Amino acid sequence: MSNKSPLRLDEGEQLLTGWGRTSPSLAKVVPVSTVEQVQQCIKVSGPRGVLARGLGRSYGDAAQSGGASVLDLTAMSTIALTASTGSVRVGAGASIHDLLLATVPAGFFVPVTAGTRHVTVGGAIAADIHGKNHHVEGSFGSHVSEIQLVDGRGAPQSLTPDDPQTRERFWATVGGMGLTGVMTEATFKMLPITSSMMSVDTERCADLDDVMARMIERDSQYRYSVAWIDSVSATGRGVLTRGDHAAVDQLPVAKRATALDYGPKALASAPGLIPGGLLNKFTVRAFNEAWYRKAPKSEQGALQPISEFFHPLDFVKDWNRVYGPGGFVQYQFVVPDGAAEIIGIALRKLQGVGAPSFLTVLKRFGAANPAPLSFPQPGWTLAADVPAGIPGLAAVLDELDELVANAGGRLYLAKDSRQSPEMFVRTYPLLTQWQRTRNQMDPKGIFKSDLARRLSL
Repeated sequence: MSNKSPLRLDEGEQLLTGWGRTSPSLAKVVPVSTVEQVQQCIKVSGPRGVLARGLGRSYGDAAQSGGASVLDLTAMSTIALTASTGSVRVGAGASIHDLLLATVPAGFFVPVTAGTRHVTVGGAIAADIHGKNHHVEGSFGSHVSEIQLVDGRGAPQSLTPDDPQTRERFWATVGGMGLTGVMTEATFKMLPITSSMMSVDTERCADLDDVMARMIERDSQYRYSVAWIDSVSATGRGVLTRGDHAAVDQLPVAKRATALDYGPKALASAPGLIPGGLLNKFTVRAFNEAWYRKAPKSEQGALQPISEFFHPLDFVKDWNRVYGPGGFVQYQFVVPDGAAEIIGIALRKLQGVGAPSFLTVLKRFGAANPAPLSFPQPGWTLAADVPAGIPGLAAVLDELDELVANAGGRLYLAKDSRQSPEMFVRTYPLLTQWQRTRNQMDPKGIFKSDLARRLSL
């Protein structure tokens, strides 16, 4: 272990939750900043094991582990960009936010981003995050060329997808929710850009069928596409937003000299104390009506900053508090094209129990990658945020689980907080393959999480 940064093993216990603020558990959080410190934590791990944690943006219980040593990796945040090739080598604890601050002014953007920039690179790989461009460019793990990792024996590993000796371990780590080892560094290709603005087309759609028809017809013409759905409307009307990075010559002449300026900030903060019940079908209906009317009926080529297009919720710090002290559930599933009717069924079932959602998002997925636990597969994905305490919600979600599973779909582990082990086994057919590789990487079962225990991983 390095003498320059001694490991603080006397850290106190902390109550940890996911972004949904449900099912908290108590763990010893240990900040680490070197590979040697990670190795020592693995060496002295107790019966409850070790888990890496970044910024805690998994919605459920994936980044918490009751009674374990939870390693805070955010100090492992180095960023080294090779501008000539667009390759970047990044510490696993570096956030997408910090990466964009360092690389957008140099003319680069991340290959894939989730709906928040406040996730770490390690978390992005562990959850194999997807974005608005999955239909053309896949998920985050598909762009990674190398992962540095410490396995369950405390041994450093260098994993690449092209080496036959490491390929299985690489893909088991992508989407593996931190259960194959502690990632310390990753290398991947960035996307070259000439401005920090987006050229955006927006369309208001009359109903869910209209939204889906337009996406089928023209999504292939756009790098990025997403639809916001009014989940409390009778029709499932929506706002379809699609676009690409704006070229510098698309900007007004006065803005071209500062085309790559980038510096987003949170403009507001959600109050710390919000009573339960503030979000209900009446307040959400009013919000959704205003949001729908605010969108232009049809607009082409509007210029928006990167942060506005990709990360609008980041403008409100701690926005998860608006759901009140009971927290919330994000239910996200994917189903094949042939089961598209489940999207409408899900919306109607959630309406039936009065589950209000102002954040309901529909996207199309392209081809899957080889990672056994990666969530995306070709088809439709719907994500809906609802307060956790809605009466009847649990039963409705169980019913939807059955529909999704029977259709050949699955739930997203980074969002999940309540699916059963049986549901998981039914919907991830490569689970046994993943478990075999995980056991080779972690033969003593060092890496554990509350999610892993819940799903009997």
